[in-house]
Amino acid sequence: MTDPKSYDPVLTDDAAANRGAIERLLASETGGTVRLPAGTFPLDRGIVVGSGWTLAGAEHGDGPVTTWLTSSASDGRPIVHVLGSRVAIHDIGFLPPPSAPGEHGGDMGTAITIGRYLYPAETDWIEGIQIRRVQVERRDARDANCVAVVGAVRDIVISDVSIVGGCTGIAVHWGAVGESVSSISGPSYHPHHLTISDLRVSDAFEGFYLSSVHDVEVDRVCLSEVEIGFRLLPGDNTDRFHSSNGNAVGERIRVSRACVSWNGPLYAMRIAGWGRSEIDHSIRILEYRDVVVRDCTLVPLPLATAGSGNPLRSRSPIVIERASGVVLDAIRVDLGGDSRSGADRAGVACCPLRTP
Repeated sequence: MTDPKSYDPVLTDDAAANRGAIERLLASETGGTVRLPAGTFPLDRGIVVGSGWTLAGAEHGDGPVTTWLTSSASDGRPIVHVLGSRVAIHDIGFLPPPSAPGEHGGDMGTAITIGRYLYPAETDWIEGIQIRRVQVERRDARDANCVAVVGAVRDIVISDVSIVGGCTGIAVHWGAVGESVSSISGPSYHPHHLTISDLRVSDAFEGFYLSSVHDVEVDRVCLSEVEIGFRLLPGDNTDRFHSSNGNAVGERIRVSRACVSWNGPLYAMRIAGWGRSEIDHSIRILEYRDVVVRDCTLVPLPLATAGSGNPLRSRSPIVIERASGVVLDAIRVDLGGDSRSGADRAGVACCPLRTP
């Protein structure tokens, strides 16, 4: 077997030239590795990565990443949009620009998006994606997500990822055929065979959420100074357009070894089994099966903004809403009141990010 081709583009402070150099390589062959040098490099807009490509930063040993990409675009495109199978992205940092994509724009304005939310017609699955040793820093307002996994995507590994700021660190959401969220015609596509491990999210609105998925494992996560830790959600239309083929949505989900220190007015963890359709506004229930959340430590911090949130809802570490099929095991709530970090107060060491 012939080794994949490797390319080493020359990058400068010219945003248009940088984007053009990378795009020409990605369009020149049917796959290979694009190795980016150490440094911080602007792009004038995001790039699309097709099948068979690896996008890699400079080697950095045990330290933080040394290759950073940023974008000056205001069009809401992800810095990197993965739209092909067998893609790897590793050893790169991302500095997304400010973006406000709106309520149903969770796949826009990100550092990395894998897949799409809405499709004009039935589509093929994107599969075999690896995201490793990636950092994202988003210091702007919490209006856009950092990493999105959306729609017809499966067989994905995300590991050793560190995120600072933004709305949701990793947003995992179903997708469907339709022109808008209120006119979905189906079929719907639900991310599955997804593994997330060694994740750190800090100073963000939310660590991660899983919306209308199956066969997902999340293990070893440290979510600190977040308003919400994580959510398991059924999706707006639950699985009404889903063709199961033996894999019903809401099955075989594991979340384990999570440490959450949260400063929001609502909850650290929410598991909801009901969803309100954007099409006809009816409420449907997603039946969870073989779903386990275990070995998690939740640490309430003082509220980040006094008086924020819904005054009709009390602050609670865990909220379960019509989700009887979910098993909670070894969930600890630490109420220590000193000034140490959540992980230190709970006596739990958040999982260190692995290095090469």
